[in-house]
Amino acid sequence: MTQNSKLYVGNLSFNTTEDSLRDTFSEHGTVNDVKIITDRDSGRSRGFGFVEMDSAEEAQAAIQELDNTQLDGRSIQVNVARPRNDRGGSRGGYRSNSRW
Repeated sequence: MTQNSKLYVGNLSFNTTEDSLRDTFSEHGTVNDVKIITDRDSGRSRGFGFVEMDSAEEAQAAIQELDNTQLDGRSIQVNVARPRNDRGGSRGGYRSNSRW
């Protein structure tokens, strides 16, 4: 996978499935992976997902053809996915840079 072959797909309908997303994007190239992000507690879609295309060229073609188009009654947003930032920081109550 090249960096520019993974796409962010936003504004998804809660009714959109990974299979329907795969079918939509496969019209524009080879789809390697599809993941709709779901809420950890409810299991319900969070309204966005990721599609990994086979190449950066196919990803660009999908962006050109699918960005701002209708899917399951919603106008979807399609962009190159940005890398996840290291969230860092501690989750505990102690802060090492606190002033005493």
